[in-house]
This record gives sequence, C-alpha cells and structure tokens, in this order.
Amino acid sequence: MLSREEFDAIEFDAVRSGDHALAAERMNQLAATATETAGMPRAEAFLRAGEQYLMADDPAAAAGGFRRAMADGGPVFVDPRVPLARALFQLGRDAEAQALIGQLKEEGPADPRVCDLVAELLVDREDLRSALGWATTGVELCRSRALESPSPDGDGAAGDADSELRLLLSLRYRIRNDLGLPEDSYDGLLDEA
Repeated sequence: MLSREEFDAIEFDAVRSGDHALAAERMNQLAATATETAGMPRAEAFLRAGEQYLMADDPAAAAGGFRRAMADGGPVFVDPRVPLARALFQLGRDAEAQALIGQLKEEGPADPRVCDLVAELLVDREDLRSALGWATTGVELCRSRALESPSPDGDGAAGDADSELRLLLSLRYRIRNDLGLPEDSYDGLLDEA
C-alpha cells in the first residue's frame, strides 16, 4: 500500500543525505509495484518521485514521473503539467513546455498554487511579464475565494489560503520591482497580509 508517511520519510532522508536520485528510484518503484493505493493515490506517488528526480538533476526521469502521474489521472496536490513544463525546459524542449503552460492558461487557472508555481517557473526563465500575469491571477483567485467563503475562526484551510495569498503577493511585488513598475493596490495588500 502506498503511504504518505513512507514517502515523507523517504523525502526527509533525501534532504538529510542529499541523495534525491535514490529517493526518486525508491518512490518510483513503490508507485509502480503497489497493489493497493488506499493510503495515497498512485498519481501523487509518481508526482513526488518526479520531484525527487528534478532535485537529482535528472529532468528526463522527472518528466517520465510527471507523465505517469498524468496518465494515472488520480488526485494530486498540484497539476503535474507544471513540474513537467519545468523538466521540459531543463531538457531544452521549450516549445513543449510553453504548450503545457499555454494549455493551463487556456483552461483558465482555477488553483492559486498552480498560478504560484507557473509564475515562479517563468521568473526562473526570465519571462517576467508572463510571470506577473500568473501571479496576479493567483492573487485574484485567492481574494475571490476569501470573499466566497470567509472563515473568521482561522481554520487550517483559511490559514493555507492566507499563506498562499502572502506568497503570491510577495512574488508579485518582487516581479513588479524587477520590472520597475510602481506600487499598486495589490502591493498595498502585503502590509495587511
């Protein structure tokens, strides 16, 4: 059975030892051979293995993990197309990576975390204008969700949403600074967050 606890332990060991390749291989093997997935979806296992391959500087193997996560179709914590785009950029397959980002944009981003990750990827690629668009969309998604279902008691979901909003506002502010743009009303929200 796939277990988040086991995968967390593998990740912790990889951080401690620096051997992300070994962690990726172990995760990939577990995902491929598990007969029961009640503890963790197989797609998530492949996605986590792919992330470890990226940290091991093996973008080809990482792309394989992300594609397996997509093919599985199970629930995941983030759309595998985002890290797949990162792996493809690292492999020099820019057109394929851009097509994935274009696909996400065309579908209309619905997850602030995806907006954050795409914006960070585009910053790494020095495409600041596009990164600003994704960061702004993420901020708008966070704000609209907060208006739709405010949670005054500060539960975990609200805390996660507030944390994501702060990340996006900070990223957006840094991008705007790098572009030499003046502060705007969203930048002012950083003081409130």
